[in-house]
Amino acid sequence: MDRMQRVSNGLSRGQFSLGHFSLSRRQALGALGFSVAALWTPGLMAEELVKTPAQTEGPFYPDKLPLDTDNDLIVINDNLTPAVGEITYLSGRILDAAGKPVRNAGVEIWQCDNNGAYLHSGTGNKDKQDANFQGFGRFMTGSTGEYLFRTIKPVPYPGRTPHIHFCVKLKGKKEFVTQCYIKDHPGNARDGILNSIRDPQAKASILVDFAPIKESKVGELSAKFDIVLGFTPEA
Repeated sequence: MDRMQRVSNGLSRGQFSLGHFSLSRRQALGALGFSVAALWTPGLMAEELVKTPAQTEGPFYPDKLPLDTDNDLIVINDNLTPAVGEITYLSGRILDAAGKPVRNAGVEIWQCDNNGAYLHSGTGNKDKQDANFQGFGRFMTGSTGEYLFRTIKPVPYPGRTPHIHFCVKLKGKKEFVTQCYIKDHPGNARDGILNSIRDPQAKASILVDFAPIKESKVGELSAKFDIVLGFTPEA
């Protein structure tokens, strides 16, 4: 059984588990910011939602996928050495244009490691690449549209403010690609890709808080990023 299955099974048993890290269900749900009220609040209408702006895929989507492509980017397979960086539980929902959760959406993320190197043959800083960072992960949403990754807080590299790439895949639909950024990071003001978004609300929708988890004794963070698609998937 792989780690992604253990995550799903653990939640149903009341225990959240990723690799060698474990929290109670109560701690996990609090840390990740999941709220039944937020998920099912009446009046969540399409006009209240801001469509997530599309962003460039960039040149560093992995040109060779790793053998391990689950949703835990901190530990590769059964290695004991974790990746370097501020561990972050990145979660959110995939929503359609009407604000309803999207089931069976494939969510992919990729990002550079703590040294600024991507999982790509053309990455800069390749000689300092963190061999313990997976760099890429996948998750399939369930009935509530939720996704979850354990990764690191993104870091800057020359020419870019910290960011994480996202790709949402749905059968019969064109892939939706975007990026999320750290809210209030000083590098945001100089990032041309981020600032190509002219609509203030759309721009704000991809700026994400990376907040400390109070229950964590080792400084983990949580970040929540909902993606609102500009269409309603076919049933």
